[in-house]
Amino acid sequence: MTRKPVIGLALGSGSARGWAHIGVIRALQAAGIRPDLVCGSSIGAVVGAAYALGELDRFEQWALGLTGRTVFSFMDFKLSGGMLKGERVIEFFRRNFSDRDIEALDMPFAAVATALHSGSEVWLRTGSTADAVRASMALPGLFTPAQRDGRLLVDGGLVNPVPVSLARAMGADVVIAVDLNADILSRHLRSPARPAPPAEPVEQALEDEAASAESSAPWVRRLQDGFVALLPTGDHDRERLPSLLEVVMGSVNIMQVRITRSRMAGEPPEVVIAPRLAHLGLLDFYRAAEAIEEGRKAAEGALPFLRQLGLGDHSIGKAFGA
Repeated sequence: MTRKPVIGLALGSGSARGWAHIGVIRALQAAGIRPDLVCGSSIGAVVGAAYALGELDRFEQWALGLTGRTVFSFMDFKLSGGMLKGERVIEFFRRNFSDRDIEALDMPFAAVATALHSGSEVWLRTGSTADAVRASMALPGLFTPAQRDGRLLVDGGLVNPVPVSLARAMGADVVIAVDLNADILSRHLRSPARPAPPAEPVEQALEDEAASAESSAPWVRRLQDGFVALLPTGDHDRERLPSLLEVVMGSVNIMQVRITRSRMAGEPPEVVIAPRLAHLGLLDFYRAAEAIEEGRKAAEGALPFLRQLGLGDHSIGKAFGA
């Protein structure tokens, strides 16, 4: 007896680069490849939830309409637990998109989070979709942790940036994994002597907020000035120390690349789609059109291999034992 393979879509973390997931899904749909289930980590959970809710069209239009100003308007600063509370984003999601329980969605969906105190991986497969998304996207240092079932939860990308294992647990025979960070190290391996690019509008706003907080804590400024003084004479004229935000975001990028490589080595998907997104910063949410296009191109590049697996309108279905 044969059956149609269950296709799982594992959407990876990557903050604003996550709009590329929309382009990936669009390209798969155009090729007649319709996932049977979707799971995501961090921004992957956000887009995955919109897809599972049947809201991807409206969600895409909303993302394409974002500007630096509108992105900044979602930011609710709170310098304890994280720079942003994240409640404005989730309340907007609840008001403008349906927030059904995960069990009632149009397709099976799950999100990954990390238990802050134990470091364990948490799979969110029941309850409010918005609450699951909020927990999965709580990037440490940026968003405050989310509370759920008596636990503090933070970004799922800390433990499982591209949740292939979760897709398998949900029953996927074929896992299509979308890795948003595959080429990101090229962004952080530039020669330090090269001038740093100007901050983007949202990044600059966050840096300004952090700077105002540092001004009320003189020891922070003295510490940074002390590091500058340790540089050889003249070096601090050519280089500047990165901001707190740049250090946190750069460190998260490197960490997630390393974790993704390790996890995929032990839990390989059938297909990896890796959009080229190193030119996009973690907070460049207003550049949705670029990210979506990169996602579309990357997915189209993977179509020949997907068809070899028997997926798509122009393929002969691959048989799986029931």
